[in-house]
Amino acid sequence: MKLKMQEKDLFEYAVIRVVPRVEREEFLNVGVILFCSKRKFLKALFKLEKQKITALYGNALDVMEIEDIEENLHSFVRIAEGGKEAGPIGKLDMPSRFRWLTATRSTVLQTSKVHPGFCEDPQQTLDRLFDQLVVS
Repeated sequence: MKLKMQEKDLFEYAVIRVVPRVEREEFLNVGVILFCSKRKFLKALFKLEKQKITALYGNALDVMEIEDIEENLHSFVRIAEGGKEAGPIGKLDMPSRFRWLTATRSTVLQTSKVHPGFCEDPQQTLDRLFDQLVVS
């Protein structure tokens, strides 16, 4: 009897970062976006720890800016999910939404370069990357 091995599929991911002082290029990892075309999977997770940002960057960001960042992070999640609730970008196809989310920006909210890999389960891979790159 031959066992069927689960196929591994190509995925791409980027880390979402808060960059309080763009000119200093210091950042705090706050989320991950993962795209797996073959599995039709695009999802973003984030965790914004306001106390950690305040402790690390002092007065570089005020409370209002942190609330704006949090709302923008929720937008990342909505755009990844797609649909009209995500505005015009949310109506694009999945690869286009991923490319838009990971485009180079010079703002307080940025993403890393896109990194590839192979996975059997995109959700499990996203959770693992999130734990390794954001939570830990």
